[in-house]
Amino acid sequence: MHENHLSRQLKQPHIQVFIARAARQNIQIGVLRASKRVMELVDADSEHVSLDASKHILAIEGIKPRADAQVSVNIDIKAGYVIDLTDETKQPPMIDVTRD
Repeated sequence: MHENHLSRQLKQPHIQVFIARAARQNIQIGVLRASKRVMELVDADSEHVSLDASKHILAIEGIKPRADAQVSVNIDIKAGYVIDLTDETKQPPMIDVTRD
């Protein structure tokens, strides 16, 4: 079969439908295998792997920690400099240099 003929045939609508159907079937088989594997990993010897698999399964079912469950700390920090942006011109304060 010549590559030009193959390319033209693959572009035909009924061939595209066949490819899409075969791809969906392969993915469905993969979903079954993947779900079985994740369930096996829940009982893995490694606690880390078991925890990750458990979290994944719970997340699929919509059970997951809230995103806003973070600690926030408010610290009152004073600025080192204050910039006065008013339009009025002010005289700088007089400093008495004779005092100790």
